[in-house]
Amino acid sequence: MSTTARRSPLTDWTVVVPVVALVALVLSWGRDLPGFAVALVALCLAGAVLAAVHHAEVVAHRVGEPFGSLVLAVAVTVIEVALIVTLMADGGDKTASLARDTVFAAVMITCNGIVGLSLLVGALRNRVAVFNPEGSGAALATVATLATLSLVLPTFTTSKPGPEFSTAQLTFAAVASLALYGLFVAVQTVRHRSYFLPVDTGQGPGGGEEHAEPPTARAALISLGLLLIALVAVVGDAKAVSPTIERAVAAAGLPQAVVGVIIALLVLAPETLAAVRAARRDRVQTSLNLAYGSAIASIGLTIPAIALASIWLSGPLLLGLGPIHMVLLALTVVVSALTIVPGRATLLQGGVHIVLLAAYLFLAVSP
Repeated sequence: MSTTARRSPLTDWTVVVPVVALVALVLSWGRDLPGFAVALVALCLAGAVLAAVHHAEVVAHRVGEPFGSLVLAVAVTVIEVALIVTLMADGGDKTASLARDTVFAAVMITCNGIVGLSLLVGALRNRVAVFNPEGSGAALATVATLATLSLVLPTFTTSKPGPEFSTAQLTFAAVASLALYGLFVAVQTVRHRSYFLPVDTGQGPGGGEEHAEPPTARAALISLGLLLIALVAVVGDAKAVSPTIERAVAAAGLPQAVVGVIIALLVLAPETLAAVRAARRDRVQTSLNLAYGSAIASIGLTIPAIALASIWLSGPLLLGLGPIHMVLLALTVVVSALTIVPGRATLLQGGVHIVLLAAYLFLAVSP
């Protein structure tokens, strides 16, 4: 039975769950939830993540790569940006570093977590995971440049005290981020699209899904709408449970930055699942497109949005990373370059990236 046939009934779980999760978001928005309500919202969030992955795959099957990866990465990031701006508008000075913490968490999760898991799965399937170094290398260079301009330089500039940009510097960073993001999308989808297509390893398709008939345009549009609903529910429900997370973090005596890490993990769950499923089908390049595309979109769209929002947001905007995070970022860039350049990776490279993510998570809890 085809994907579109399974999804067409209105009683299909991939249709019902996003709507239920959205209803849960509406009912819980702005309220202090009791424990059982938090558990229900968390359950809806998990269901919305799975539904988002399903609909993203339907859309990707219709439009093909690399457009499919781009749709999911941009959709998640746009809604994530809205969440960050909303939390900063409501939180005052205590959220001064929220944008930095969330963006850096997204970079570490995508460049180490999603990449590492994808390489592990791909290498377990074929002993060696194969991908295009031209496209992945260009994406990694864009991530490294955006992260350095937006998250490292504010620590060393002298126009304002502390890890902050002046207004002119923030404007430059925003324009540069948008320009690089636009240039990357143009290269990925038009100029050098072949660099971002999955490599034919000669192993045959995984599970026969690559030869399935693409969904109709109508089915793809319906899935696109349900994908957006599911993603709104994912990010919104994450915000709904964030007060409980904040209280738990405070009660455990953990740093406030842990809240941003947890929310980033929840928000990036759809990309993670989609990337792992692509790697299982021997499409590691699609997994890397999702990982690096999400990192690029996270910085390239968040920094301009925060720069615009700073016009009416009160309080400082801390963007510069501390020494520990700068070391982790530098190590991630170096290791990623060594992983990407050969165009082939084994279990070792995947394991190294997973260890880097584990180090970041551990140091976030115990700095």
